Amino acid sequence: MKTCSLLWRTGALALVLALPAAAQQAPAQAPAQAPDTVVARVNGAPVTAGDLAVAADDPALSLPGVGDEQKKALLVDYMVDLKLGAQAAEKAKIGESPDFTRKLAYFRDKLLLDEYLEREGKKAVTPEAARALYDETVKAMKPEEEVHARHILVESEAEAKKIAGRIKGGEDFAKVAAETSKDPGSKAEGGDLGWFTKERMVAPFAEAAFKLDPGKVSDPVKTQFGWHVIKVEEKRTKPVPGFDEMKEQIDAYLTRKTQQDIITKLREQAKVEKTDAAPKAEEPKKP
Repeated sequence: MKTCSLLWRTGALALVLALPAAAQQAPAQAPAQAPDTVVARVNGAPVTAGDLAVAADDPALSLPGVGDEQKKALLVDYMVDLKLGAQAAEKAKIGESPDFTRKLAYFRDKLLLDEYLEREGKKAVTPEAARALYDETVKAMKPEEEVHARHILVESEAEAKKIAGRIKGGEDFAKVAAETSKDPGSKAEGGDLGWFTKERMVAPFAEAAFKLDPGKVSDPVKTQFGWHVIKVEEKRTKPVPGFDEMKEQIDAYLTRKTQQDIITKLREQAKVEKTDAAPKAEEPKKP
């Protein structure tokens, strides 16, 4: 990884930082190349389109905002630098050291596991499995009440009472909130907090907000943040999210669960023996 960082700073990929915006725009895409297509040779060693595809998947080589063809050109130069560095390391017999051998074995195992889990995880994400999980999840969802409210936050009860009096006397809540509220997150929006469920707010605030009828303004309410004046705009039963809204989360869950189940099953089926030389995990401290 240190080598990648060095090449990034000193090699061709650093050029992207100096490219004008026009140069980063993608031209018309060329036809996809076969993985074994040779795009360069470094002292006779080939660099193929397949090598570029592997490099392009490396998160460390992400090039947001760079066009496809420009990125490929930069990756070719990066792979040339990588090959040159690797060839020099071979001549220096770096690959023959015990430390390098251990690292190579570790990263080989890690890549094998990552590829295996990715492949098996993709198999689990089927339309049927996704729909079944959605239906099961929706059945377990209980209707929740949501409130759309505004609030004004001040430091003292006396100030909150004065503000509540102004609003109940006919002044516009949003205008008063913009003038007086100490809450930087909602002040510019006239104190608007949007829609929220009871669990999302601290108890005294939530209890007061959910007791109010739409259009009503509360008396001062104290929380650990200060004193609040609350106005409820609307109430509704929280709608159940549609399948399309949850699809990304469902796919992620199916993938993650499948991968976890694989590891659990492998552990159950394996014979694992830890020697006396293995460090012992600390027992969790009792509260």
